[in-house]
Amino acid sequence: MKTFNTTAVCIPSKHYMVDLSERVREIKELVDDGKYFTINRARQYGKTTTLTALDMALSAEYDVISIDFQDVTDADFENENEFTKGLSQMLCDTKDSMDIPIPNKYYNQFQELSDKKEKTKLNDLFRIFDRWCKENQKNIVLIIDEVDTATNNQVFLDFLGKLRSNYLKREKNAKYRTFQSVILAGVTDVKHLKSKIRPEEDSKENSPWNIAADFTIDMSLSEDGIKGMLNEYEADHHTGMDTGAIAKSIREYTNGYPFLVSRICQLIDEEVSKTMSLSEAWTNRGFDEAVKLLLAENNTLFQSLTKNLNNYPELKAAIRSILMEGTKLTWNPDQDDIVQMQMYGLVRNEHNTVRVANRIFETRLYNLFLSDEELKNNVFSREGELAKNQFITDGKLNMRLILERFIVTYTQVCGPLKDRFKEKDGREQFLLYLKPIINGTGNYYIEAQTRDQTRTDVIVDYLGQQYIIELKIWRGERYHADGEKQISEYLDYWNLDIGYMLSFNFNRKKEQGVKRIQVGEKVLFEGTA
Repeated sequence: MKTFNTTAVCIPSKHYMVDLSERVREIKELVDDGKYFTINRARQYGKTTTLTALDMALSAEYDVISIDFQDVTDADFENENEFTKGLSQMLCDTKDSMDIPIPNKYYNQFQELSDKKEKTKLNDLFRIFDRWCKENQKNIVLIIDEVDTATNNQVFLDFLGKLRSNYLKREKNAKYRTFQSVILAGVTDVKHLKSKIRPEEDSKENSPWNIAADFTIDMSLSEDGIKGMLNEYEADHHTGMDTGAIAKSIREYTNGYPFLVSRICQLIDEEVSKTMSLSEAWTNRGFDEAVKLLLAENNTLFQSLTKNLNNYPELKAAIRSILMEGTKLTWNPDQDDIVQMQMYGLVRNEHNTVRVANRIFETRLYNLFLSDEELKNNVFSREGELAKNQFITDGKLNMRLILERFIVTYTQVCGPLKDRFKEKDGREQFLLYLKPIINGTGNYYIEAQTRDQTRTDVIVDYLGQQYIIELKIWRGERYHADGEKQISEYLDYWNLDIGYMLSFNFNRKKEQGVKRIQVGEKVLFEGTA
């Protein structure tokens, strides 16, 4: 029986996975056109799985040489001699273990180069490449995975320079044969690496890989693709799930990030099904439980996320500003911080605006930033923890009572609102209060589509039930009426009849508390702090 896989390569015969045939077809078109290019995506974004599928698709027409720089040691990059011998030995080892199509004639030449006692040069390696490409019956495609290992080493840049030189020779002379295509895969986009002159000098702007074609193929998993994977699972297990609805939820939370998609499915199948029937596990309730488990674990993807933020404080500050303050950051591909955030998979370009890559990352980062606030002042989280048993009746949240009690706590702690008050202050404090109430049972996230400097919608998923709470600063009756209309329309999207509003009001004569308002067919509980 197949399983969902979140480690190493996904294999169609062993694992439930999204059909990659269309993606592979698009990449093959680049190969057929003789393009050299990079596939640079964040960690656990399905690069190696895609390359494995690509290798199989190309093998009928080309001889494909796939090597993995994860197997290269730091010593192999020490100088030109070590790199040449190390890469030669890697090619031999790969042929021995993976049976890649290196003719014995050239296998022996690589082995001789690796064993050579005298110093070797890149030119020695490329002479073998030249003869091999010239005499081989099929055109040869070279794929190198995990190139990030090499990107800080001058000898690797020199290697790219030799590949570039041969590519240009082919462009000038159609009779010259070299690699049909070279594909480099990793997190780093080596297309933009700068060539070093000497160790003590600055880099020059001219990249040794500036001949690479742009790689614009979408590597995320589509809703239809996820549904197809779930249909295959359903055919095996007969759970009765609505594959379209579950696929939609998975896509909305992950934005198609391959690891997150597979991990949610894996958690439903292997963990959530331990606490409820398999049929119930593949419902909204089971999905919410899987998201809760995912957000609570310390997997390698989240470790990488946190590491990158800690290593780059300016990135962390930018992400925090986007999330906590609703800052609108215009997408600029020439801005180094934005490029880095995208490279690490933290953000995406949405309508020319920087957005956190997906809802899972958003919530994980919210939890991180809120934990920082808890360390400074845990009054709201403590009060929420103390009162949480009051807010749950028959498995449902009493959101009206949560608003009422939060307003009381807020007034006691903060007193009258000051002009320096920012929406993010209220948002943080409300979420600090809310977290312990739903923690362990429900999830929350901030709706990116409605978040701006004027309003924020908090979406709470609790045992399959959604609660929409709009947070905003009071700016007068007219603005407030517009807000009521907006949330009413937003409730339609969620097929909900009841919504909640929380306004932070500067007026001294304001009427604090929560009141029930009818807006058309919708009921709103409006709280004023």
